[in-house]
Amino acid sequence: MNYRAIWISDVHLGTKHAQVGKLLEFLRDTESAHLYIVGDFIDGWQLRRKWFWNDDYNTLIQKLLRKNRKHTRVTFITGNHDEFLEQFFGIAFGTVKLAERAVHTGADGKKYLVIHGHQFDGLVHFNRLLERVGTVLYDKILDLNVWINRIRRSFGFGYWSFASYIKLRAKSAVKYVTDYEDTMLQFGRKSGMAGVICGHIHRPEIRQVGDMLYMNCGDWVENCTALVEDFDGNFSLIRFHESDVHGAGRGPGAHDAGDRDAADAAATRPSRRRRPRRVEPEPEPAGVL
Repeated sequence: MNYRAIWISDVHLGTKHAQVGKLLEFLRDTESAHLYIVGDFIDGWQLRRKWFWNDDYNTLIQKLLRKNRKHTRVTFITGNHDEFLEQFFGIAFGTVKLAERAVHTGADGKKYLVIHGHQFDGLVHFNRLLERVGTVLYDKILDLNVWINRIRRSFGFGYWSFASYIKLRAKSAVKYVTDYEDTMLQFGRKSGMAGVICGHIHRPEIRQVGDMLYMNCGDWVENCTALVEDFDGNFSLIRFHESDVHGAGRGPGAHDAGDRDAADAAATRPSRRRRPRRVEPEPEPAGVL
């Protein structure tokens, strides 16, 4: 499927919950003129604690670079988990743009601030220890989330986010999300933008608030979502879990033309992949955190 622009966020390479296989399938089934990676693509915090890096991570990076070499303009926004990349601001990586924030001009001419969003999270600035403890607890919840969905699949049910359910039931978490969104919108309004596109809190959402459009592209550890803009300037969320997509008809291990050259094939081991699947945009805001 072709889009004018695609936004993905919070892949967290280096963690065991990064859904790299699904993200690769999504990137193979979609094309766009612009691709924004909205922070926390690499989880530097986790990699400092324990190194975890597999061949699929290399394949994903190669895929992004090939898209950039062909016709897709790739913009890489840094987040709090990959803030170590900020030291490379100003260095040219071919035509890949590395920045703290960017401005996207929609098909209708409106401008949207693209930023990870941790800059507006009080925990990041004033209580880093509490933030890191929360990251560890979230990882444990994701462990439980995996087991719950294995049981659900065995009974024929689709994906359900236990982590989102827990956070929706916590009043303090709901207030935190609301305050975060309000702060983002205030900053975007003061900057003269028509809306804000962000990540960080793992809550995919599109919401009109007065004269401002708030859009969060979600994550690829729990929700597997992306934000897209079509060529008419309409925004929508895509969910990529198995219950929301259908087989595209390609065989196991198939890949698009130019997806892997001979050198790549020799350098990376083959991995088992499920049948690639088409993605369908959702007309309404999807899921949460």
